[in-house]
Amino acid sequence: MSRLARPRHHRVIAGVCAGIAERFGLTPWTVRIIFVLSCLLPGPQFLVYLALWLLLPQEP
Repeated sequence: MSRLARPRHHRVIAGVCAGIAERFGLTPWTVRIIFVLSCLLPGPQFLVYLALWLLLPQEP
């Protein structure tokens, strides 16, 4: 498994979903669909996304 970081490729907005997908061996679109579906449920999903955008390092 690779290190959790925001990649420079396969990005749509910030690369958070693409980074999570690379880390866990999934496709970026699978993670994006899971994220969008999770936003239909109550909870802080959007705030977690923003926090990961700020905290995750970008790939060199």
